[in-house]
Amino acid sequence: MKPRRSVLYMPGANARALEKARDLPCDVVIFDLEDAVAPDAKTTARAQVLAAVRSGAYGYRELLVRCNALETPWGAADLATFAGEPVAGLLFPKIERLAQIDAICAELDRLGGRQVPLWIMIETPIGVLDARSLAAHPRVAALVMGTSDLVKELHATHTPSRSNLHYALQHCVLAARAAGKVILDGVHLEFRNLESFRDACEQGRAMGFDGKTLIHPGQVDIANETYGIDAAGVDHARRVLAVWQEALAAGRGVAVLDGNLVENLHAAEAERVVAFADALAARG
Repeated sequence: MKPRRSVLYMPGANARALEKARDLPCDVVIFDLEDAVAPDAKTTARAQVLAAVRSGAYGYRELLVRCNALETPWGAADLATFAGEPVAGLLFPKIERLAQIDAICAELDRLGGRQVPLWIMIETPIGVLDARSLAAHPRVAALVMGTSDLVKELHATHTPSRSNLHYALQHCVLAARAAGKVILDGVHLEFRNLESFRDACEQGRAMGFDGKTLIHPGQVDIANETYGIDAAGVDHARRVLAVWQEALAAGRGVAVLDGNLVENLHAAEAERVVAFADALAARG
């Protein structure tokens, strides 16, 4: 169990931002070499991110690198640089076809990076429609929604409710869950509007996303709160497990807690909640 409530993109070309991320309470940092970096800054950004990854200064935070697509002039160098580094994964944009994933995996294997988890961005109509097959690829560890690009590709508009994206978002959550993979919601562009950001987080949590990708440090606390579990929720989960274990010991297949029926499915969810809380507590 690895909490991924808050997943913050940090531009690889901004040395100050990379340093600031060391002290932010986000669960994951994605060092971005793609959209956030101009073409003439790609080499500098790659070197700065490499130094950051090797620094050991980010504590409990999972560190990922968003590489440029393998088909671009910079993708192969990104892959070669980070295939052997201590990263939690490499994230690749605009994945639509299994052939793209296979090509990345083949290059990773050639470079000795077979152990590096592969994260993929779903941000095009084809990617959404084929999300089930992409999520089922054995080397894929997580799906990340790229809602900004998806809106552009759909010729749609950004709306507060995101009702025009509900089908795409829920379809991808279903694909991730069917494959047993992590899935993260897309970014919220109005980073100063924390009220609308909270609404988007609550919506994503209700849909089943594991966490939210972020573009500003000011969004971290709300993402952690919304996608987290409060003390009352953890206490309830522990009580569910207690009465469930008592029922099993007595040879019963159901239990009762506070007047509510407790079955196997409730116990399984309670176990997930407790594991999540324990993972956070283990950070110290």
